[in-house]
Amino acid sequence: MTFLDRYLSRIQYAGPLSQAHETLTALIEHHLAAIPFENIDVLLGRDIDIEPEAIDAKLIDRERGGYCFEHNNLFARVLEALGFEVDRLAARVTFGRAPDAPPLPRTHMTLRVESEGRHWLVDVGFGGVCPIAPLALDTAEPQPTSLETFRVLPGRDGWIAEFEADGAWRGMYEVSPERLGAIDYAPLNWFTSTHPESIFKHHLMAAIVTRGARHGLLDNRLTTRHADGTQTSRTLDADELARVLVEPFGLTIEPEWRALIERLARDEAEAPRV
Repeated sequence: MTFLDRYLSRIQYAGPLSQAHETLTALIEHHLAAIPFENIDVLLGRDIDIEPEAIDAKLIDRERGGYCFEHNNLFARVLEALGFEVDRLAARVTFGRAPDAPPLPRTHMTLRVESEGRHWLVDVGFGGVCPIAPLALDTAEPQPTSLETFRVLPGRDGWIAEFEADGAWRGMYEVSPERLGAIDYAPLNWFTSTHPESIFKHHLMAAIVTRGARHGLLDNRLTTRHADGTQTSRTLDADELARVLVEPFGLTIEPEWRALIERLARDEAEAPRV
């Protein structure tokens, strides 16, 4: 099977493959429903290899998940194989941070994709509030999706992406318009996966979208947000945590994970409030 065939099989997509906006939207939805966001390898101290062959082996062949550099690198190559024009960008995360908090480095990867004469912000690697549709970059108007409503505002150095929650707008990240090459992500990936101050070194995070609901895992707390706005949240013991990693997140538990799962269930870590 070709790279593209393997990917389409992984996300269970058999629809049109044109450069249409409808195709772009459908691919995003299928990707987010099939390949989870997760940072287990970072917590285990494993290297995160963002070379194409390593990403394909992990996210496609081994049916694992990953974080932004893995997801969006994979998705960019899929779109390019289908004929889309894609720019790889970097963003500064503002999600969950106070307005007066000092800025973080640009350690998030996003995509700018051209389709039907317009440019769209595309992101399949932002975890718990990842947009489930392309977001137009040429309007500041709210953009509803089947789950949340988003907007992209012009900023001093690019764009500011936000989502609506409980009647208020909350920041996601600030995107720089500068197009990056593959080599530019190497230090960003190294910082995110190894630096002691990286949040991914301290907390388990996983996310997936299934059947009109968004499931998010922060350490041993599972939160499910439904399309009608209702939300449930519960704390998991070790066995429950192992089960939810399998369903709904679609992962196969490796023996090396057990110690991590037990620690997360045992410790009452001060998880970030989001």
